[in-house]
Amino acid sequence: MADQDLTPLLNRIAEALERLSPPVSTNNHLDTADAFVWRAEGAWLEPITRVNRIDYGLLKGIGHQSDILLENTTNFARGLPANNALLWGARGTGKSSLVKAVHAKVNGEIESPLALVEIHREDIPSLPHLLTILRATDRYCILFCDDLSFDGDDSAYKSLKAVLEGGIEGRPDNVIFYATSNRRHLMPRDMIENERSTAINPSEAIEEKVSLSDRFGLWLGFHNCDQNTYFNIIEGYVEHYGLVMPQDELHAQANEWAVTRGSRSGRIAWQFIQDLAGKLGKQLD
Repeated sequence: MADQDLTPLLNRIAEALERLSPPVSTNNHLDTADAFVWRAEGAWLEPITRVNRIDYGLLKGIGHQSDILLENTTNFARGLPANNALLWGARGTGKSSLVKAVHAKVNGEIESPLALVEIHREDIPSLPHLLTILRATDRYCILFCDDLSFDGDDSAYKSLKAVLEGGIEGRPDNVIFYATSNRRHLMPRDMIENERSTAINPSEAIEEKVSLSDRFGLWLGFHNCDQNTYFNIIEGYVEHYGLVMPQDELHAQANEWAVTRGSRSGRIAWQFIQDLAGKLGKQLD
């Protein structure tokens, strides 16, 4: 056995392992689409051919936030200084919709489209590996994490903090990080209070956790809308999709829909429109 040449066997094993390996992200791969999802388990970027998003013009009641994020993203796309952004606030108020809508709007106005790369919350520890891949490309990328937050003994926030600003390499010039969260400081209040009450030096104990949000130059707050704004959102959808219904009846049904769900928001409005379109036999294309 010792005298046998194992080279053919080793070559076959290597070829088999290569066939089992996931696709490797390259510059050419990033040119195949305008949106991707980072698959950390295989360390590759999955192209998304159709992004689930709403047109920028249909986002009502968040005009101030929209203007700021659009300007920041446009500056980034032009190679000008721009900030990481944290969109925080109530559920269903248009945070993730705005990120995706701004991406599409900016891409419609520039020659070199931005890539939107989504990373899931549970894959944050793999963020340094992803940035190594993106740093090697010439394409400008919006790195997007939806519903970002940390609980208990989760230490993944340390990796994020270092990557955003504090590491040796820092954030690549061609990458900007946008995140949405229901929490302004990305940590639950009871977690922060617990750190304050049990630490030898309370102020220093919570500083490391709270300072994560400071790595985002833009903080954009989102809140549940009032009734008039809610109706404006509904009416914008109705006009855009050609749904026909008397305004008084539309408002009555929309209000009843919001009451049964206990809140008014852009998400509630969209769910109502889907229900209404189904009743009217209309497609939302």
